[in-house]
Amino acid sequence: MILASRLSKIDEPQTIRMAKLSRELRAQGKDIIDLSLGEPDFKTPDHIVAAAVQAMKDGYTKYPPVAGFPELRQAISDKFNRDNHLEYAPDQVMVSTGAKQCIANAMLSIVNDGDEVIVPAPFWVTYADLVKLADGTVVQVNGKFDNDFKITAQQLQNAITPKTKLFIFSSPCNPTGSIYSREELKELADVFIQHPSIFIISDEIYEYINFEGTHESIAQFPELKNQVIIVNGLSKGYAMTGWRLGYMAGPKDVIQACEKIQSQFTSGPNSITQRAAITALNGDMQPTYDMQKAFKERRDYLVHALREIKGLKVNNPPGAFYVFPDVSDYFGKKDIHTAEELCMYLLDKAQVSCVTGEAFGDPHCIRISYATSLDKLKEAVTRIKKALEELG
Repeated sequence: MILASRLSKIDEPQTIRMAKLSRELRAQGKDIIDLSLGEPDFKTPDHIVAAAVQAMKDGYTKYPPVAGFPELRQAISDKFNRDNHLEYAPDQVMVSTGAKQCIANAMLSIVNDGDEVIVPAPFWVTYADLVKLADGTVVQVNGKFDNDFKITAQQLQNAITPKTKLFIFSSPCNPTGSIYSREELKELADVFIQHPSIFIISDEIYEYINFEGTHESIAQFPELKNQVIIVNGLSKGYAMTGWRLGYMAGPKDVIQACEKIQSQFTSGPNSITQRAAITALNGDMQPTYDMQKAFKERRDYLVHALREIKGLKVNNPPGAFYVFPDVSDYFGKKDIHTAEELCMYLLDKAQVSCVTGEAFGDPHCIRISYATSLDKLKEAVTRIKKALEELG
């Protein structure tokens, strides 16, 4: 019995692999501090939980529409208008089982065999594999540490060919925490305006975890309105990872295509979550702001603490909840030759789980999530420092 050849195109995400390994080691009685997953440690706000309970009592336990309840699509439309000054009609919006499914829907709706997809690196682990599943070709463009891992307009222009069909990026960025300013987005937009056949997927799932100011979207430039697909969701900003709800907005024909794809995969996402999402989007944002404040405190501690460790090169990420230090100074010490080997060393020696930067397109770095308590971060840094000192 032979399985499908497409399986050979993709790998299990390293983030999930390391989290799984951490759980297995904890089950064996080991005291593992897991800094591998991007999952807020906060509870979902009470008013959102209450809305879900009420939804069940009100009978919202049947199949929902594939693209989402009309009230939810309207709430998302209102959110874009209120928070981002962007106008999307409800029929230009749809919801999926997480932002990941939104990206998969868009990728499968846009990319044909042989189409090139430009992916700035470092990138979220799933981008490249979804390109491959859609039979596209990944064109990786490397951002530099000295530019906070962001690419320039000139790099973008140099990467475009007649086969370029799509560009996908995140801001705030997973794994680096970097944020493109309005000026930087405008420079990229000026390039895309010259290439109206190129679609842009803008992953904005970390919109509310921004320590520098207001969120900026590349969709704000009117000339790009028919090229941009915005992907967002509730998992990060509302501590709703397990609820599994993402949403997207874009040109009506793209949204209709994504609805068609989704109708054959999962149909509509969880009906109860959808009702709770209406409350989340229309309700009190103070819990989100409180989480953002806590993340900033953790960021400030972690960056300072890691910079005290000899051999680590650490930038100061203005968003998301990750640091992405360059660890290449440790390559060649004892049996460490790659970032993955260093991650496994830290897991074994320090019992701290991180993720290799190679999974994100940068083999010199590792990703450390600070979506956990300050006490756990302090203990993790103590262990990491001790383990790295033993390497010499």
